[in-house]
Amino acid sequence: MDQEREVAALRRMIAEARRGVVFTGAGISTESGIPDFRSPTGIWAQMRPIYFHEYVASREARREAWRRKFASEPVMRAAEPNRGHRAVARLVREGRVSAVITQNIDGLHQASGIPEEKVIELHGNGTYAHCLDCRRRYEIDDLRAAFEREGDVHDCHACGGLIKTATISFGQAMPEAAMRRAETEILAADLCIVLGSSLVVYPAAGFPEMAKRNGARLVIVNNEETGLDDIADLVIHRGIGDVMGGAVGVN
Repeated sequence: MDQEREVAALRRMIAEARRGVVFTGAGISTESGIPDFRSPTGIWAQMRPIYFHEYVASREARREAWRRKFASEPVMRAAEPNRGHRAVARLVREGRVSAVITQNIDGLHQASGIPEEKVIELHGNGTYAHCLDCRRRYEIDDLRAAFEREGDVHDCHACGGLIKTATISFGQAMPEAAMRRAETEILAADLCIVLGSSLVVYPAAGFPEMAKRNGARLVIVNNEETGLDDIADLVIHRGIGDVMGGAVGVN
């Protein structure tokens, strides 16, 4: 099927849906210049991830985690929502999509204009930090200043707990509230559009399959094949911005 027919098919599915959900992975943000994690040229191919238990147990591991975070900040700060993000935002604004479930930590869905309460972040958010104990929020700029001054990030001023970016690290428990919200949205949806996810990271990747098993139509837009391509109603191996922008009418 050529691109024009694929986009037309997606447009029809969106028009016919009563309640859609969008599920996004790193592929939607690579078009904004943010590198992915799992591809052969991704971040984890260049350095080993720091596991949650290592972060908690070792001050040296925490220093290395913060060094990496601050080194990556210029790229993250420069990133802006792209055509794919803007198309999803329009679907939310028009009431065609009830929620965006994302594996991303970059905050670009919120930056595109989607209300905070409509974005379900399964892997947390890297644009701020919080205390692992009392959950007090800390801003990245303040922590960077302390790191540059002292060579370390201090413990929580309020309770003495460890401060960490508000992301879910390898080995860290998934956020229960977000997982419950995602399941509720998935089970209420009659259309699930997957954008830029390889669908290999579980339990998050189980949500699109859950939607399909529950009777929803499943659309996958991703440059590479995924493990759910065989059960999807529509699979498009093209750029997300072009496909979603074309289907929704966003330049």
